[in-house]
Amino acid sequence: MIGQALKSREAILAGALILLIIVVESRFSGFAAPGNLAGVFNDTSILIMLALGQTLVILTRCIDLSLASNLALTGMVTAMINSAMPGVPVVALIAIAVALGLLMGAFNGILVWKLDIPPIVVTLGTLTIYRGIIFVVSGGAWVNSHEMSEAYKAIPRFEILSLPVLSWIAIAVIAAFAVGVNRTALGRAFYAVGGNPSAAVYTGINVGKTRFWAFVIAGGLAGLCGYLWVSRYAVAYTDVAGGFELDVVAACVIGGISIAGGLGTVTGAVLGALFLGTIKNALPVVGISPFWQLAISGAAIIIAVAFNARSEHGKGRIILKKAEAHS
Repeated sequence: MIGQALKSREAILAGALILLIIVVESRFSGFAAPGNLAGVFNDTSILIMLALGQTLVILTRCIDLSLASNLALTGMVTAMINSAMPGVPVVALIAIAVALGLLMGAFNGILVWKLDIPPIVVTLGTLTIYRGIIFVVSGGAWVNSHEMSEAYKAIPRFEILSLPVLSWIAIAVIAAFAVGVNRTALGRAFYAVGGNPSAAVYTGINVGKTRFWAFVIAGGLAGLCGYLWVSRYAVAYTDVAGGFELDVVAACVIGGISIAGGLGTVTGAVLGALFLGTIKNALPVVGISPFWQLAISGAAIIIAVAFNARSEHGKGRIILKKAEAHS
C-alpha cells in the first residue's frame, strides 16, 4: 500500500509536470522541443543535486538551511584560488570544493549529533556564518569572468552527446542516490531514523551518527555545486545563490519528501526540482511577472505540504519491523 501511494503521488507530480509543459507550449511554441527541455534540465541540475542532498537530511527528521551558503563559500574559494593561481588544475579545485563542502556539512552534523542542538537552529546559524566568511575572505570583492581561467569556466559547458557536462553530473548523482538510498544499509538507516528514531536505536542504528552522515553528504554535494555554479555563471560574489536554500526545501516538499521524516523517494525529489525549475523557466516566457512567480511557487509549496500531511509515515515502520525480524 505504501509503495502504491508513493508511486501514485509521483505519477500525479509527473502528470502535473507534463501538463505544465503542454500549457506553456500552447502559449509559446517551441518550449516543449527536446533541445529546450534539455536546457531546462540543465538549468535545474544544481537544484536537483542540492534537493537530493537535502532529501537525506529531511528523511532523518532534520533540515539543512545552510546549503546555499555552503555553495556560495566553496564557489568563492575556488574562484579566488583560480584567479590567484590559474595553473592549479581544475580537478584539484573541484576536490577542494567538495572537501570544503564536506567539512561544513560535518560541522553541522557534529553540532546536531554531539550537542543535540535543533537542526534548524544550527543551520540558521551556519547559514549566516558561512556568508560572513565569504565576505571576510573576499573583502566584499567580486571575482569576475575575466579573472577566471578558460579551463575553470569550461567544464560545466562542455558538451557530450549534445548535453552539457553539468547535466551529466546531475544524472550521475541521481543514479548514485537511486542506488545508495535504496540498496545500502546507510540508505535504509535514513528511513528508519526518520520513521521512528526510538525504535531505530533498538535495531542497532546510531541515530546521531546517521544524521551526521546525512549532513556530510549534503554538504559535499553543496561543495561540488559551488564550483559548478560559479564556473557556469562565471562570477563569484557574497550573495551568490542568496535565498536558494528555500528553493531546495521547496523542491523536496513538492516532491513528496515528508518534513516529519522517514518518507520520500529519490524520484520524488527529482520530479519536485524539475517541477519548480520548469515553473521558473516557463513563467517569464509567457510574460508573467516575477512577483507572480514567487506567489505561484509559494502556492505550490503550501499545496504540497497539505498533501504530504495526509500521508501516513508507515514506510519507516516497515523497515524497522524487517530489521527486528532479522535481529
